[in-house]
Amino acid sequence: MDFAYDAKTEELRTKLLAFMDSHVYPAEAVLEQQLHDASDPWERQPILEELKAEARRQGLWNLFLPDAEHGAGLTNLQYAPLAEITGRSPHLAPEALNCAAPDTGNMEVLTMFGTDEQKKQWLQPLLDGEIRSAFCMTEPEVASSDATNIATRIERDGDDYVINGRKWWSSGAMNPNCAIFIVMGKTDPDAERHRQQAMILVPRDTPGVTVKRAMHVFGYGDHAHGGHAEIEFTDVRVPASHLIAGEGEGFAIAQARLGPGRIHHCMRLIGMAERALELMCRRASSRVAFGKPIAAQGVVHEWIAESRVRIEQARLLVLKTAWLMDTVGNKGAHTEIQAIKIGTPSMTEWVLDKAIQAHGGAGVSQDFPLAELWAATRTLRLADGPDEVHRMSLAKRELKKYV
Repeated sequence: MDFAYDAKTEELRTKLLAFMDSHVYPAEAVLEQQLHDASDPWERQPILEELKAEARRQGLWNLFLPDAEHGAGLTNLQYAPLAEITGRSPHLAPEALNCAAPDTGNMEVLTMFGTDEQKKQWLQPLLDGEIRSAFCMTEPEVASSDATNIATRIERDGDDYVINGRKWWSSGAMNPNCAIFIVMGKTDPDAERHRQQAMILVPRDTPGVTVKRAMHVFGYGDHAHGGHAEIEFTDVRVPASHLIAGEGEGFAIAQARLGPGRIHHCMRLIGMAERALELMCRRASSRVAFGKPIAAQGVVHEWIAESRVRIEQARLLVLKTAWLMDTVGNKGAHTEIQAIKIGTPSMTEWVLDKAIQAHGGAGVSQDFPLAELWAATRTLRLADGPDEVHRMSLAKRELKKYV
């Protein structure tokens, strides 16, 4: 692979870095104030709509989608450094560019598997940023790290499907602009283990859909993802045309969806780690303890140097993974996708921990983004599959070479 960014990537990086400096970073305090003043913490905040309009005006829109018909037509390798930049402000920048989860994964699903009718009704409004969406897979009653455990039922009844089940950590569902849910459930519990599931489109306002509560992440509402909700589906009836791809295709769709999603998270995590290192260096240089700047302490030298090494290692592996996905496909990059999903959150968590330590009490306060970034990073060791599942799968792939 070529380690240099191509001309198109450099052009977009320059434009995006300027957008971050002039619009996104100044908007962070504005968003915090608007959330504080809002009567409903989940209502759409004006600053986000302003950022979205400006990003679209500048051509910084749908950068994640490699399909040139619907997105920017970038490869994973071209998108990676751009996603890294947005990771420096993960609660604002991805949504401003219409590149925020779970919408990105849902748009990819509809692009790859949706019918023309489904694309017209749901994909186009998502691409235009007019609505948001939710992804409903995880369930409170089963170990959802094994997606074949999913118990929600999707049963055919004439020209309809009827859905019954309970979901939680349904990303995006608390956003009032969330109009459509992609729900994973079982259509045939007696089929082969990986052919029991399906995914179906459920409009939010369908009778029988009850959004019970918001799930908080270490006390944070996670507005960047439109919140995470617990949802009950009770005799929810939707037309059979809402099924995506077909009965038995749910597990395969989930795998196709999660591959790009995992790498997007890792790209943004690099940016989060870079911002943490920058804040650590600035803080250590400006604070004096025991007669000298904190930056003069040997242990802080170790933190800074180790942070740089770990970030560079992770970035190279993420870029290699993106390149492999572009050249040999997601299956060919399976080992690397799992490796970055294991390594990148842990790396970013370590750098954030040291940055928090260098800030002292300020590091865990609302005056700096470090505590919220740490909460988001720690969560990603669970989201899209916990570390242990990826380690188990990765180890099995390695052992196959020798057994």
